[in-house]
Amino acid sequence: MRIGIDLGGTKTEILALDEKGQALVRRRMPTPSTYASIVATVVALVQQAEEETSQTATVGVGMPGAISPATGLIKNANTTCLIGRPLREDLERALGRPVRLHNDANCFALSEAVDGAAAGASLVFGVILGTGTGGGVVVDGRPLAGANAIAGEWGHNPLPWPRDDERPGPVCYCGATGCIETFVSGPGMARDHAAHGGQALDAEQIARAAAEGDAAARDTLDRYADRLARGLASVINVLDPEVIVLGGGVSNIAWLYDEVVRRWGTWVFSDRVDTVLRKAEHGDSSGVRGAAWLWPRD
Repeated sequence: MRIGIDLGGTKTEILALDEKGQALVRRRMPTPSTYASIVATVVALVQQAEEETSQTATVGVGMPGAISPATGLIKNANTTCLIGRPLREDLERALGRPVRLHNDANCFALSEAVDGAAAGASLVFGVILGTGTGGGVVVDGRPLAGANAIAGEWGHNPLPWPRDDERPGPVCYCGATGCIETFVSGPGMARDHAAHGGQALDAEQIARAAAEGDAAARDTLDRYADRLARGLASVINVLDPEVIVLGGGVSNIAWLYDEVVRRWGTWVFSDRVDTVLRKAEHGDSSGVRGAAWLWPRD
């Protein structure tokens, strides 16, 4: 049995999978606010799942941050009480077994690469288009962390091939300006819509308005598709993935899949583009499934 834990900013989810990848236990609860209570919650969830199934399990954890290769401590987590803490070591000590821990975007990409929208592909890039813009890389069924544990963080590169009216770009929370995230996240789309005279709408409302014929909303989606195509073209030029999988709230806009593919060839350094763009198959369960698959079948 494999147990995955998705340690989110607001919710913590556990999923236990059997050897065929079928769910045996699934449970969600609010994420505690202190480090000690987070560790205790994860341990309790694992123990409860094992008691319920009468099985022991491997444990993988996905979280919105990474383990610093320099210190072994958590960095870049929006659950700030985790920053600077030895989370993996504390969980291993409490559970009495090895624990694998990866960034949540890597877990998302891994889930889709194992048995989701990119099953069978050897090189997969997973994209989360939500409140932020995350990314994860999976090579031959293994998540790629990188020397600095930031592989896949495409959202904090500048928007490629910027147009005059896109410079210098919005200020990002990371301190830079013009990051891809400030343009293609859900809030980035909403900000752009308002900046061009549209109503204060979120991404879902903009897509709905565009489908109903609202000209300003259609223009916003057109600008968005162009920016997403440029951003993903730069990823293709570096990684050349077989499949790019989109997740997060913005990924539900079906129009984007044909439109982005139609556009990205302008910037990809190739005579043709065989990379496939797909919507995540497991939706918001991909993160917790990927955490479980940090322990692969072999």
